[in-house]
Amino acid sequence: MLGFITWNVSPEMFTVGGFALRYYSAFFAIGFILAYFVIKHYYKKENIPQKELDRLTVFVVLGGILGARLGHCIFYEPSYFLTAKHWMEMILPFSFNPFKFTGYQGLASHGGAIGVLVAVFIFKFKSKQDGFLAIMDKIVIPTGFVGALIRLGNLMNSEIYGYPTDLPWGFLFVRNGDTLPCHPTQIYEALCYIVVSIVLIMLYKRKNFAEKHGFMLGMFLIMVFTARFFIEFLKQNQEAFEEGMSLNMGQILSIPAVLCGIGLVIYAFNTRTLSLSKGR
Repeated sequence: MLGFITWNVSPEMFTVGGFALRYYSAFFAIGFILAYFVIKHYYKKENIPQKELDRLTVFVVLGGILGARLGHCIFYEPSYFLTAKHWMEMILPFSFNPFKFTGYQGLASHGGAIGVLVAVFIFKFKSKQDGFLAIMDKIVIPTGFVGALIRLGNLMNSEIYGYPTDLPWGFLFVRNGDTLPCHPTQIYEALCYIVVSIVLIMLYKRKNFAEKHGFMLGMFLIMVFTARFFIEFLKQNQEAFEEGMSLNMGQILSIPAVLCGIGLVIYAFNTRTLSLSKGR
């Protein structure tokens, strides 16, 4: 073993009284703020009223958080949360036996994606601006940055990392009592997600792509969940029931996301082609 990185960072930025601000929470909030200003740039450029973005933001934040929370509870810990004793803990940041403030310990990106889609679908009924796909095309542009910050929050929590490795950039997660360095899959994912947002920014600058509603969303789903699928091979399983499975839950959920993305890209190009032929 040539070397490794010893990781023993506290997940808390600071503590005041009984309140502790965690890096994960701060990065989560920064991600949404960054996304807001990126989307605001496109709304302003397309002359869409500011109030539309403000209303959309409320829907997306609530939908994303609620979806991510429910996704974790249903996909990864159904035996615990889908019981009469614990079901309220899915939506409330407390445990009741005994009563304790826990925060939302467990968020799933697949659930968050579904939550945002549902939230935007509901929002569209109250909006006179853009269609569903046009809205989603703008939302996904900065979402890679948000995902990257969330994964860095996971790194600060010393959670969701990979199997042992002898590569020189392996991380030894001291706080978990590990004795072998592991793949820092949080960083792998963060880098992939940053690349995704950069690619989408470049694509949206080209009018022939920006006009194809659903194309940006499709490309986002393909790139993000393809990366997630392959990185999962390096990642330790999050739950015991995944042991012995050929594909873990993250990979199983990524497959339909990629297929939906491919379908959206095909739809976007075919729709554009049809509209051009009608104009002749």
